[in-house]
Amino acid sequence: MKLSELAKMINGSILVGRDQPDLVIDRAFAADLLSDVLALTEEQTTLVTGMINPQVMRVAEILNVTAVIFVRGKVPPQALIEYATKLDIPLVATKKTMFEACGLMYANGVRPCRSRSVCEMSDC
Repeated sequence: MKLSELAKMINGSILVGRDQPDLVIDRAFAADLLSDVLALTEEQTTLVTGMINPQVMRVAEILNVTAVIFVRGKVPPQALIEYATKLDIPLVATKKTMFEACGLMYANGVRPCRSRSVCEMSDC
């Protein structure tokens, strides 16, 4: 799915990345606990979150996140938008809940990212 199609499907606004409408969004991970994202995500993915603090973009940068989708009507502060612009990471904001956004994404071909198993994270 393309970024522009995704934004339209979830009734979202592209805050950063309007110049990347054809960016492919094929995997996603949803979480509000950024520690979960850091612990579980192994590949480039789209992050779906309701968190709008600066740490979101730091995590996105570390993990080479493809795009960030902000749910529940959350709009990030201007400083976060500027940081995302600098990193060239698209941002989309939607009023849909995380459940709705993820359900629509999944129903339209976006798959969950592969994640490390609990045993890989500990000494099982």
